[in-house]
This record gives sequence, structure tokens and C-alpha cells, in this order.
Amino acid sequence: MKRVLSGIQPSGTLTIGNYLGAMKHFVELQDEADCLFCIVDLHAITVPQDPQELRHNSRSLAALYLAAGIDPKKSVLFVQSHVPAHAELGWILQCIAYYGELSRMTQFKDKASRHEVVTAGLFTYPALMAADILLYQADLVPVGEDQKQHLELTRDVAERFNSRFGETFVIPEPMIPKVGGRIMSLEDPSKKMSKSDASEGAYISMLDDPDVIRRKIMRAVTDSEREVRYDPERKPAISNLLTIFSLFSGRSIEDLEKEYHDAGYGTFKKALAEVVVEALRPIQQRYHEWMNSPDLDRVLREGAEKASALAAPTIAKVKERVGFLS
Repeated sequence: MKRVLSGIQPSGTLTIGNYLGAMKHFVELQDEADCLFCIVDLHAITVPQDPQELRHNSRSLAALYLAAGIDPKKSVLFVQSHVPAHAELGWILQCIAYYGELSRMTQFKDKASRHEVVTAGLFTYPALMAADILLYQADLVPVGEDQKQHLELTRDVAERFNSRFGETFVIPEPMIPKVGGRIMSLEDPSKKMSKSDASEGAYISMLDDPDVIRRKIMRAVTDSEREVRYDPERKPAISNLLTIFSLFSGRSIEDLEKEYHDAGYGTFKKALAEVVVEALRPIQQRYHEWMNSPDLDRVLREGAEKASALAAPTIAKVKERVGFLS
């Protein structure tokens, strides 16, 4: 089977955009691929973090993975900092990547503009991301459109290393879902839904209470025309809500258009809100069960052991090829 690796930062609760664009697909992938899911806490500290919150968020993210359907018997779920080879290979790849390549990363420019102090780690973290992927010889990496640039850098660095030191790394390919890869903000459909948005009304958290979900959806922006139809160019707001409805309900967008075309936005939004509430209800219940169970820490410990065993041959080969003493 192809090996798939994905990492998510433990920086606050995931949104339904994270779930529909990534996690929901991960659950399906488990039966088709050799999957590794990494909680990338080393990436999280590229910006200031409260230590207590970081610990909580890391466990919380692991619990959400499991609650959403990630099965530790089928996949490897682990915390990045529990596998020291990530930091080791990250440094080596910093010495392979070029300053100019890193300075062109658009996400660095975006994040740097939002912080008074910009760390060296924030600048070089695409090299660590490359290490995350290459360490496990991943064939496929599920990425959103905003992460494609980082994967291209990973490919460039891997090819450069292979050329300089001999075939060492598998060159990974992007895996971008055709629908749901980019769920947009409820307040500005030109922007991706993000948990870092200053306005809480712009996103729905996977752990939002039912009444909060209903309120956010009913307040979501709409388009000037009254019909409910899928038209991303002319009706981006309603098209985004139709995508969310389709992915949560399993119904086609065409089917939803037929049912709600002349129903009005209010009726459409009420139906959408109930679909989202009911879809998240069992996930939220399982999340709280995992958070209160010692099994969560056991799963992460066993995941780190499996990940370390998979990473060991690659980091050993890399060290030998760059000239380190064994």
C-alpha cells in the first residue's frame, strides 16, 4: 500500500473545515493506505505558546482524531516531539535547503506579518515539514492549496539530497481532495475557514455546542440573489454552505439544489444547521470519552514507538550519507 503522512498543529480546536477537508478523508484512507498521523507540536512552538495550553491542545487533538474515526490498529497516531528523529532530520535539511527558497514561502510572510517577534524557527519550519514527510518515505501527502508550496519545497530538497548523496528519499506527491479541500469562512467566503480567525463567527469548531453551531450558521453571510444554487463565481457564500451541507449529509450538491432552490436562505440554513449538529454529536461524545480515558496516553505512547521504528532506518541512512560517525 502507498504510505500517507499528514500533520496537524495542536493550536486550538479544529474547525469543520479541518474535518471536511482532511480528517474525514483520513478515516476513509485507513483501509486504502499505510497511514501516519502526526500531531506537530514542534511546529506549534514557532510562535509563542503557553506550555499548559500546548499540552492540553496536543491531547485534545489526539482525542479528536480518535473520536472522528482514526483507528490506532490501522494507523499510526503520534506526537512529533516524541520522535527525536524529526528534529535531527529537520536540522540536516535546513543545511540542504536554500535561504532564497525559504524566504519565498508565502505562509511565512503571512504569519510573520501577524507577530511582533518572528523566530528563526518560523522561517525555517518548511525544512522541518520536509523532514516530517521524508523521514517516513511517504508516497502521498494530503495538502490543501495553501500547503502545496511547502510540498514543492520538500520535493526539491529531497531531489537535491538524492542527487548529492545518492538515492535516499521517496519523492512525495500531493493528495488534494476535489471537493471539500477548502472550506471557506462563514463571514468572508473569499477566505479559507481558519481557527486563527479573529472572529469566532467565521468558523465552526468541532467542539462547538449545538446552539452555537445553529447561531453561527444562521448568521453566515449569503449572496444577493435568493436562489439556493451552486455557483462559486457569482454565489461564493451559498456555494460554500452547499459544499458543507453535501459533505456532512452525503447528499449530492445537485440533489440539495433541487430541494432548496426556491425555499429561501432561512429554511436552507436551518436544515444545514441540524445536519452539522447531528453529524458532530457522536464525535463530540467520543471526544469527551477519550479525553477522560488513560487509553489516550497509551495510544500516543504506542504510536511513538511505531513511528520511531519506521523512522530509524531513514535517519540512520541519512547520517551515514552526510558523513556522520556511526
